[in-house]
Amino acid sequence: MNGEIVLENLHQLSILLLVICSFFYWRHLKNIKRERKLSAFEYIMYIMTQVAYVVWAATFLLLMLGT
Repeated sequence: MNGEIVLENLHQLSILLLVICSFFYWRHLKNIKRERKLSAFEYIMYIMTQVAYVVWAATFLLLMLGT
């Protein structure tokens, strides 16, 4: 039982780190976009990070409201 709590905490920590890192990557791409045109890959990542934040926020709210 205690091991499950530790694993759940590590899982939540990893999600938090992924959210923070993707936010900084999005900001990096936003700064690059101001300086020059993004490459195809950079543009896809720029859009994907925005979509991922919307999906994450929606599922987070649904999970909080459903609990």
